[in-house]
Amino acid sequence: MEPWKDKLKGNWNQIKGNIKQKYADLTDDDLLYVEGKEDELVGRLQKKTGEAKETVQSWFNNDRDTDRDTNRNRSDRDSNF
Repeated sequence: MEPWKDKLKGNWNQIKGNIKQKYADLTDDDLLYVEGKEDELVGRLQKKTGEAKETVQSWFNNDRDTDRDTNRNRSDRDSNF
């Protein structure tokens, strides 16, 4: 199992709370975690947030970096316009 999947499984409630604070429009269905279907969760979060796959996976590796990674990627995207 990939390291980010292990962290996701162990810390899901805390990670989910951090993501929901940042993206209040996400529903409980968007954030539904089913063991063995982590890639589907990443895909849903990518689609809803517009973030890159690697960014979403990084939230699970270190949930405290969610705000920093998200803000950095938004700044990168915004500077392209």
